[in-house]
Amino acid sequence: MKSDPKECLYCQNNDTLHNLMIEVAPLSVSRVFIFKEQTYHGRCLVSYNKHVNDMFELTPEELNAFMADVTRVTRAMDKVFSPEKINYGAYSDKLSHLHFHLVPKYIDGPDYGGTFQMNPGKVYLTDEEYQEMAKKIKEAL
Repeated sequence: MKSDPKECLYCQNNDTLHNLMIEVAPLSVSRVFIFKEQTYHGRCLVSYNKHVNDMFELTPEELNAFMADVTRVTRAMDKVFSPEKINYGAYSDKLSHLHFHLVPKYIDGPDYGGTFQMNPGKVYLTDEEYQEMAKKIKEAL
């Protein structure tokens, strides 16, 4: 299912987006967000700036730039949170706007060795904690 940019939360930058995540910084061809649900401490999301449905729609140069942004964010996440592993999720079944969920996994943490849950709805932070997390990620970018 291809979504309409007029109905896309990333393109519209709407309340639905801001209820789910907090924008940290613009990148070369994308934006990085902190996912508000923090069962996986440090979980972020990188969304491509233009409304494309899938990576194969990008030119090689655009794809390289997007993946460089994703890599830049995961390097920052590794520096700030020191996870054992970072899982990558790019599903887009219901919202076909190119984006990656970047999910830090910890040996004794939730779902280590398995698939992360999309939105377990268990852990939320204070506004101050989100601000501090965003500041640390931004400094590490």
